[in-house]
Amino acid sequence: MYRYLRRHKKFPNVWCPGCGIGIVMSAIIRAIDRLGWEKDDIAMISGIGCSGRMPVYMDFNTMHTTHGRALAFATGLKMVKPEMHVIAIMGDGDALAIGGNHFIHAARRNIGITSIVINNSVYGMTGGQYSPTTPTGSLATTAPYGNIDQPFPICELAIAAGATFVARGTVYHAVELDRLIEKALVHEGFSVVEAVSYCHTTFGRINKLGTAVDMLRWQKENSVTREAAAKMTPEQLQGKIVRGIFHEREFPEYTAAYAKIIEQAMAGQRRV
Repeated sequence: MYRYLRRHKKFPNVWCPGCGIGIVMSAIIRAIDRLGWEKDDIAMISGIGCSGRMPVYMDFNTMHTTHGRALAFATGLKMVKPEMHVIAIMGDGDALAIGGNHFIHAARRNIGITSIVINNSVYGMTGGQYSPTTPTGSLATTAPYGNIDQPFPICELAIAAGATFVARGTVYHAVELDRLIEKALVHEGFSVVEAVSYCHTTFGRINKLGTAVDMLRWQKENSVTREAAAKMTPEQLQGKIVRGIFHEREFPEYTAAYAKIIEQAMAGQRRV
């Protein structure tokens, strides 16, 4: 674990005690370690927010970029260095609000980027405003009488936009999460892993959901695997987090398809 961290330069970290983002970071490291990838072959890009700080602590080629633009930077890097393993770390606000258009277009292009979307249901670092994944009716500092918007379903949105690998895990199920991330990393094309990690400091406190431990226990008691979910009624599934791989298919990866276009152009072969 330690050899993947900038432990002498960047620690202690900024995350609140009990935050699940550290669990997601550990899951990513375990997945990469099992794959045996060289650190110099990995690029990790993030936007802004609590999740956006993760690449700061990891000893890869990293960029901490502007809000909502992680996938834009990651796309540019992947186009120039298609041989690199490019990972985009985003929060739900970063990925689906200001970064929403980048998310759907990266998905439809099927560009070879692994996106880890850490869903904490709120804008945590900036004070607890409601985000695109805040459940309807939940409180937030900008919704003191309850959020009236419907939450974006991250996995369903990714599938509809064209992502070719989509999965969801929780930080309570840490070992399962790193297995999902490992499969996403080796997938050729745009892969998405939603990592559910509710923010106990802002979202949990204002909604009176208890401590960080209470919220982790809630994930344990209110999530089911896809296999178990298939045997449940819609009423039984109400409010449950369904975990597992939701979608996996083969489709030409964008940079590989683009390389063929360049090859044809250089050879003077035009479609007629």
